[in-house]
Amino acid sequence: MSIQMFRLHMVNMPLVRPFRTSFGTDTVREVLIVEAVSADGISGWAECAASSWPGYSSEYTAAAVAVMTDQLIPALRETTMAGDPEEVRTALDVMRGHPMAKTAIATSMLDVWLRERDQSMASFLGATRTEVDCGVSVGIPTTETLRELMEEVGVYVDAGYRRIKLKIEPGWDLEPVAAVRAQWPDMPLQVDANQAYARSDAEHLAKLDEFDLLLIEQPLPEEDWLGHRMLADACATPICMDESILSVASAESALEFGSATIINIKPGRVGSYLTARDIHDMCMARNSPVWCGGMLETGIGRAANLALAALPNFTLPGDTSASNRYYAVDITEPFVLQNGRLPVPKGPGIGVEPIPDLLAEFRIWIKDVPVVLR
Repeated sequence: MSIQMFRLHMVNMPLVRPFRTSFGTDTVREVLIVEAVSADGISGWAECAASSWPGYSSEYTAAAVAVMTDQLIPALRETTMAGDPEEVRTALDVMRGHPMAKTAIATSMLDVWLRERDQSMASFLGATRTEVDCGVSVGIPTTETLRELMEEVGVYVDAGYRRIKLKIEPGWDLEPVAAVRAQWPDMPLQVDANQAYARSDAEHLAKLDEFDLLLIEQPLPEEDWLGHRMLADACATPICMDESILSVASAESALEFGSATIINIKPGRVGSYLTARDIHDMCMARNSPVWCGGMLETGIGRAANLALAALPNFTLPGDTSASNRYYAVDITEPFVLQNGRLPVPKGPGIGVEPIPDLLAEFRIWIKDVPVVLR
């Protein structure tokens, strides 16, 4: 394998409904799609998880384009172009930070490497399932009314989703959770705060214990490890870390310090699917469950996440929702929920490709970045 060029596609994907969290509201998802093109004309595909502005993360799409073009792609060397996934990870890790950009570059190259070997990404990562239980993430209603929330949750329950996740923030927590739990007493339910609370909210958040939640996700700022440990002591509900988990070491520290008992693995946040697999393996060795988080992916990112979520220790439903959860039209063939599950792609690499006409329809610009080896 020899990668000769990376082609960056920026697309704007309108959401079927506004998606509001504690850090902002999205109505359109700006998505950077990375295409690695080999000397033999094979294309590998990946999706950068970064958003259009640095709200959820310090990374954002314009910065990802800059660091890919100016730093990450030039850091690749002739040996790296052979495509060995470990060598690619090592080459990119010379640069500090920028995990979402690194994941997109590495995954596009991995997709080419696997397609050449006629091997699926699921097989490469060590998947043990052919389909994945699906949960759904429900944003804070733009009207902040329980009626709107209940109507939306009802749509997902009727569709067959196997877990509901509610976004919460101060002033929107106990009442909506109580309403959903009362309506669906047996539905697996969890909440996600996206760092919206403070240590002083421990007593308040402990009131969520009565609703039999699977977990409380990332209640405190990502750097507040002690605060999460204090909250874990105050609440009977398990604490899950998301934004705090950037590596195998951070995940192991979270479990060892008691700051969390459950880990949300997002490949874009940890720098590669190889690192995501390593975190999975470490957590499995410690008998600590993991699940696969989502970033409103198109079919490109969703396919790769399904391959990861099919590993054995992903014992909780993740955010690998069907295409129509976010998009009326996806840029790949749509992923359709079947009895609360999605099938893991079986084809070579990530198992899907963008549909050219749809990619062109939603694309706002395209940029070719040739590989100039040092």
